[in-house]
Amino acid sequence: MIAAGILSVFSSLWIVDVCLVHAFVPSDLPSRIMTTNSMRRNTKLYNIGLGPEPDNVIFSPNGPVGDIEVEIVEEPDHELYRTARMTDFCKTVDEWYGSLLTGEGSFLGEVSADALKRIETPVKLKKEFNIPNTSKDWNPYHMGKLPGSIVYPAYGLETYGLPTPRRKAEAWKTFDLKGLVSCDYSETQKGVGTDIILDESLQTKYIDVFKEKGVWVSDEDCAARLVYVNGRFAPSLSISTDFMKNLGPDYFSSDDVDDEIIDKLKRLPDGFTDRLAADVPTGSFVPGMEQRQLSSFKALSEPYHEIGDPEKQYAINGQQGTACFVALNSVKAGAVSYIQMPPSSTEERPFVVLNAVTADGGIGKLEDGKGVSSHPRCLVTAGDNSALSFVQACVDLDESNAENSVPSLVNSCTQVYVGSNANVTHSYLEETGGAATGGVEAGPMKDKSIESPRDIESKRKETRNTHFETIDAHVTGEDGRYEGTVVAIGGNGRSRVSISASLLGPGSHGAINGFSLAGGNQRADVRTFIHHVGESTTSKQAQKNMIGGRATTSFRGRIRVEQNAQKTDTQQLTRNILLSDRSKVWVIPSLEIVADDVMCTHGATISDLSTEELYYLSSRGISKAYARNLLMYAFVDDVTKEVVDAFQGEKMASNSLKNRVISRLQNLVPRGDRAFKGEYQSA
Repeated sequence: MIAAGILSVFSSLWIVDVCLVHAFVPSDLPSRIMTTNSMRRNTKLYNIGLGPEPDNVIFSPNGPVGDIEVEIVEEPDHELYRTARMTDFCKTVDEWYGSLLTGEGSFLGEVSADALKRIETPVKLKKEFNIPNTSKDWNPYHMGKLPGSIVYPAYGLETYGLPTPRRKAEAWKTFDLKGLVSCDYSETQKGVGTDIILDESLQTKYIDVFKEKGVWVSDEDCAARLVYVNGRFAPSLSISTDFMKNLGPDYFSSDDVDDEIIDKLKRLPDGFTDRLAADVPTGSFVPGMEQRQLSSFKALSEPYHEIGDPEKQYAINGQQGTACFVALNSVKAGAVSYIQMPPSSTEERPFVVLNAVTADGGIGKLEDGKGVSSHPRCLVTAGDNSALSFVQACVDLDESNAENSVPSLVNSCTQVYVGSNANVTHSYLEETGGAATGGVEAGPMKDKSIESPRDIESKRKETRNTHFETIDAHVTGEDGRYEGTVVAIGGNGRSRVSISASLLGPGSHGAINGFSLAGGNQRADVRTFIHHVGESTTSKQAQKNMIGGRATTSFRGRIRVEQNAQKTDTQQLTRNILLSDRSKVWVIPSLEIVADDVMCTHGATISDLSTEELYYLSSRGISKAYARNLLMYAFVDDVTKEVVDAFQGEKMASNSLKNRVISRLQNLVPRGDRAFKGEYQSA
């Protein structure tokens, strides 16, 4: 008993020794740092926390004052260890990202310069010393790193100032990073940053293609239209107005550039632009003082639940991972489609933005498997008491031209700002990459002379393509509304849609509807973040995913309700259908609630088609195959009907949105002996 007690006392004293050395380092330590790898201690021990503290030791914000001895531990050179934790694959990812920064760029003037500086400036490696303060909640055991220990950058921040993808990072762990970095997208389109001039025959050809694909809106049915081919503005196919226009390099190099536009384009997601898009009133008043305003992203819900610096690992774990690609877009974008609705103005007809992609990416046939990247950019601002709807579509222009096909990366970014009592309706359609090969869930063909669907899919050139879309919406005014609908039915090998909606104004509302379709060997990723900051804000989200073949889809839906966002009402539901027993889906809905007066719900379902529903339809004389197709489209219809009417098309037309979706769905129906049986299918 006595020996155990003595051992316990000495153990406690040793722990106190560590805490004392850490807690009471003077604030001027950085000026006294020398490089060494040793850690030494020679401290007079006091049993802090285990009994009365000495009368002759006084705690102050700058450290202890009194009878205490502390030897300053010499710190190592942290820069020597900046890349120590990187794997070979991490280095490959950073080299791949660096290759995208080469070639032509910096077309957006100050916006491009600011983004490039942010990318190329690595984060500082420094130790943060937690000096005791006067807070009653402080105790000596709330410490950070010990003296002499090495400070490493957070994963993904070893090389650049913004976190790049990492295989084990929360934002990228389900994405096909290996396939992404295996493709070289370092080439830039010819003539990027300048308008593309089309003769009459090409104009007619392109319009016919747009009509065939169901994305062409006539001059009478749209408020304005901007068309881009491989990231280059096509004025002969566009209609510009005072409310909608293209901003090219000439605008950003002129003296008439609008500082407000520059500030909005500079904004980075994931909190890397710390200042909120608008100050948020807290609703709390102090007599004789003005109402406190929230303006810092990292300080929201302080002191106990703040997000913190975006470069810290804790913050990175909750990010969408899009900041580095938005910054890349700012560096490489050749133009910006700009929609500005003045205060108290309304427009019933939609504003249309068409991004067309050719098989050769605008650079012609390349050798050695090199590919090309394009970076569409869109900025939308809605003034107070205004209303507008805008639709974006990304489509193939010549998907039949397989001979000249090159790997393509589309890195698109859309920013939306909604004022007080303003209403913005946004639709986004992604249909590039052709169509995935059907029937890949089946095994090898019995007749070896016949090429199997799996072999056909593996040779399909569009599987080398990648599509990134970042949508960053901010409802800055009171009672503002943003409603976004995303329909992703393209055939690219990899796709990633990231949507964030910040509800800053009191009483603001955000709605996000999404549908993702994946088949063949596709990898699809959907990330959403609804951020409630203002009081009495509401949101509603419905995400539906349908996965067939051997495809993989992941969904991460994050909702965060800050301490200030009392009386929040938010709903989130994601429903997923697996069409084959070889398809996969990851679903991660999450709620982070700091406020205490809220109504928040979320849910997720993963299933195959309902046996009961199929039986009901079959009992009415409907064949199983037709009943299955009927249920598949009914599953999608709730989302597609939210797309603006101008893009719905004639219901009976073959190129209507409904029939285009049905065609893609039928392509993924299981075939052969897997049509109605399997390890997962219940029918």
